[in-house]
Amino acid sequence: MASEPIYRITFHNQGHVYEIYARHVFQSDLWGFLEVEEFIFGERSQMIVDPAEEKLKNEFSGIKRSFIPMQSIVRIDEVEKEGTGKITEASGGNVSPFPFPSMAKVKPSAD
Repeated sequence: MASEPIYRITFHNQGHVYEIYARHVFQSDLWGFLEVEEFIFGERSQMIVDPAEEKLKNEFSGIKRSFIPMQSIVRIDEVEKEGTGKITEASGGNVSPFPFPSMAKVKPSAD
């Protein structure tokens, strides 16, 4: 019997690029969202602690399912085994966020 696939999901969130691993990824019934379930975090020795992975693990602790906006997704890969999840700054490099219109209010003209 083949093992369940593992997916690496890379997405933007509040000025950071997240890279997480999960067993289930599918289009949500909520329009414009992707559902991610069964997060996978590396089971490392308790002697060595990776601060980046610990931050990610703490952020997703207790979360059964996450809904990620489609426009935030950078890529999804099916991989053979999980790697180390991480959160990095979005500035610099070759990844840039999808442009969104400004939410600033426009004053109506006095005509």
